[in-house]
Amino acid sequence: MEVISVEINERGDYIVTVESTRNSAICQSCGDRVTKPNGCGREIELRHLSILGHRLYIRLRPKRYECPHCNGKTSTQELDWYEPKSPHTKAYDRHLMLQLVNSTVEDVSHKEDVGYDAVEGAIDRCIHASVNWDEFTELKIIGIDEIAMTKGHSNFVAIITTQQSDGHVALLGVLADRQKETVRQFFESIPPRLRQTMEKVCTDMWEGYANAVAEFDKAHSEVSIEVVVDRFHVAKNYRECVDQLRKQECRRLKKELSEAEYAEIQGVLWPIRKNSADLTAEEQKKLNRLFEYSPDLKLAYTFREELTSLFEMQLTKEEAKQQILAWRDKISQSALTCFSKFLITLNNWLDKIVNYFAGRFSSGFVEGLNNKIKTTKRRCYGILRNTTLFQRLYLDIEGYRRFV
Repeated sequence: MEVISVEINERGDYIVTVESTRNSAICQSCGDRVTKPNGCGREIELRHLSILGHRLYIRLRPKRYECPHCNGKTSTQELDWYEPKSPHTKAYDRHLMLQLVNSTVEDVSHKEDVGYDAVEGAIDRCIHASVNWDEFTELKIIGIDEIAMTKGHSNFVAIITTQQSDGHVALLGVLADRQKETVRQFFESIPPRLRQTMEKVCTDMWEGYANAVAEFDKAHSEVSIEVVVDRFHVAKNYRECVDQLRKQECRRLKKELSEAEYAEIQGVLWPIRKNSADLTAEEQKKLNRLFEYSPDLKLAYTFREELTSLFEMQLTKEEAKQQILAWRDKISQSALTCFSKFLITLNNWLDKIVNYFAGRFSSGFVEGLNNKIKTTKRRCYGILRNTTLFQRLYLDIEGYRRFV
């Protein structure tokens, strides 16, 4: 480019008028390089990076060239530092992307003094609305989870991520729902070169996810995927069993004990939810007092701690399966009924649960991303389209890595 002039307008903005020194263009019809001049296009003005605290605009009239092979059809010269119909240079678009990381379109619009639609246009130019598979070389560990788009309305979207070899969590997809067919279609969209690298899918106990992976695995001989049920979803299930029994027992004891006796066991909610190794002496004393009044609760708590410690042990899949089955048998032989629902779940998902012990993978990296999603939704006052959610999440996760 050659600078023709520099001026300052009434707002204090710098206007730099430039002209391309390249004397050719690519024909839009045949793709040949053409050199016969045919005037210039309309004048355009592009927002560029600010200088010395002032806005900077680049003004130019793109050259046009005539193609001798296409009946004199003209083509406008395209330069690599801006996109046609964009009001910004590519450098300024990248600057806007950095400003948007962990921020909102509204905030960036005010700070940069550009229109709301102009910022959204920059997002569409810089961020794909779906995954770009060219950015990945492997997909060894994939996580699937869901999140509600609007609070109180069960319109869930499925969030699919991958944990890369360096520990970085990358976003793969925000699906319209969590139905089996939707998840299966997403897996089908994965290029063959990446399918061969897939090893494990970490998920919760939602049949749609597991069945989608199983059908995809069966349909592709080059794929061998192991579904791993997240241990923390398993823990949530059996720990809730003890919590429900605690509520029942506390209601019973409140009726049977005197006020003074009941006061001794009040405030056990958080101590009983803790692992036994994390209890303080005072909390342990309060729990022991509660267990004197409720032997069933003590037994349930003991069983819960046994299963938790089992997940902490370094076991093979087969060893873990045998020990979990032995734990299940002890529950069945006891008089406790609080674990009944969990035992049904355990029987249905046992093979996928013990897959955790082969590598000790979990979907903790997905859960961590869920917190970011909730923050993003609150910060942006709600996001209703899954494509928009994908773009904003991608920007928050990858923005500094890509645009700095």
